[in-house]
Amino acid sequence: MKWLYPFFANRTILLLLLLINLGGTIYGYIWYEGQLVETPLHFLPFVPDSPTASLFFVFVLIAFLLGKNWPLFEALAIVTLVKYGVWAVVMNLLVFQVTGDIQPAALMLIFSHGAMAVQGILYAPFYRLKTWHLVAAGVWTLHNDVIDYVFFMLPRYPTLDLYIPEIGYFTFWLSIFCIALTYYLCLRKKSFQLSITSN
Repeated sequence: MKWLYPFFANRTILLLLLLINLGGTIYGYIWYEGQLVETPLHFLPFVPDSPTASLFFVFVLIAFLLGKNWPLFEALAIVTLVKYGVWAVVMNLLVFQVTGDIQPAALMLIFSHGAMAVQGILYAPFYRLKTWHLVAAGVWTLHNDVIDYVFFMLPRYPTLDLYIPEIGYFTFWLSIFCIALTYYLCLRKKSFQLSITSN
């Protein structure tokens, strides 16, 4: 896998990923527009889960292009990209299981959110996390679960309303898994130095 690292660190690839993630972030916030206008102001930061995850990664990519690391954004990005990437894939597959039908929009969400999770993991060797960065990201993520499933600010999937307790339980353990995965990839194992290339 190490032979791919120069490709991931290439400035052109980083710029392309930045544009893709920026576009996806904007689209994601627009997708949440209907829910956001009905959300109390103090809950707003915790409602648009996936676009906020990709926004964290936008800052990570900007830092890479500047030849820097912003570890708090890196921690928030990897935990939330993997969490909400996997979560959205599972939820859309669950909708298919319940309804027996899968729409083109659902296929788009499965592909785009799966890619979110993959990119978060692919760039793990380049992150420079310390323990407190992961603790902060873990607090944010678990607090978001409380907002979603105690105050019911979770993304709206009307087909799955009957399964909210089970989805909340799954989401909590998915958060724990993503925090543990980040510890394994970024703190337990030695990271590689990021080297930006011009081609």
